[in-house]
Amino acid sequence: MKVFIVGAGPGDPELITVKGQRLLQTADVIIYAGSLVNPALLDAAKKDAVIYNSASMTLPEVIDTITAAVAEDKMVIRLHTGDPAIYGAIQEQMDALKKRDIAFEVVPGVSSFLATAAALKQEYTLPDISQTVIITRNEGRTPVPERENLRSLAQHQSTMCIFLSVHMLGDVVKELIAGGYDKTTPIAIVQKASWPEQKIVRATLETIVEEIKDKDISRTAMIVVGHCLNTDYSLSRLYAPEFSHMYRKASQ
Repeated sequence: MKVFIVGAGPGDPELITVKGQRLLQTADVIIYAGSLVNPALLDAAKKDAVIYNSASMTLPEVIDTITAAVAEDKMVIRLHTGDPAIYGAIQEQMDALKKRDIAFEVVPGVSSFLATAAALKQEYTLPDISQTVIITRNEGRTPVPERENLRSLAQHQSTMCIFLSVHMLGDVVKELIAGGYDKTTPIAIVQKASWPEQKIVRATLETIVEEIKDKDISRTAMIVVGHCLNTDYSLSRLYAPEFSHMYRKASQ
């Protein structure tokens, strides 16, 4: 029986993919990332499904649980928040499954950085503003390669989505300004994008630390920095009347 590593989406139970939900409804064993996955998603599980919260499990315990279930010909879902490929720690799990000759499939999900854009009602890639989105995190207990530190990445002046770093916001701001962002650069913090308790705080790099002091913003928040958060941008050429492409001739 195959194992499925499924992206649960950012929190809203309706933002799991159709495939992910279908698999969740038929799984015999579900191991979910309890610290981040909305438990409401588990309402889709069948009544006799065995459910494990991996928040208290080690990697060997997760792999042993999967191995035992597969040996009993049970279908297993490893449920990760957002899209499992982004800060999902799935590579080590996939490699362990390969070593045990256990077949698996990865089902992508909606990442929280995309749910954040939806919450902000914001496009990250605006003409003349930014055509690049950097997905990164500040260095903490998990090291970051020197060439990828925030100060270095800030030199690009592109849209930046920073995961897992809001508890180090003061350091994040210092590094971004040191790297080249002006202190008046707009910044938005979205906590639990798509959840009922979603919070949005907008400010500038200069004011954001003070702005969130009384907002009870926790670790489950996305930081977005860049001038896409301004309103002054050029319109897309794709829909301009004078612009021709293979599907439409210019009308002017």
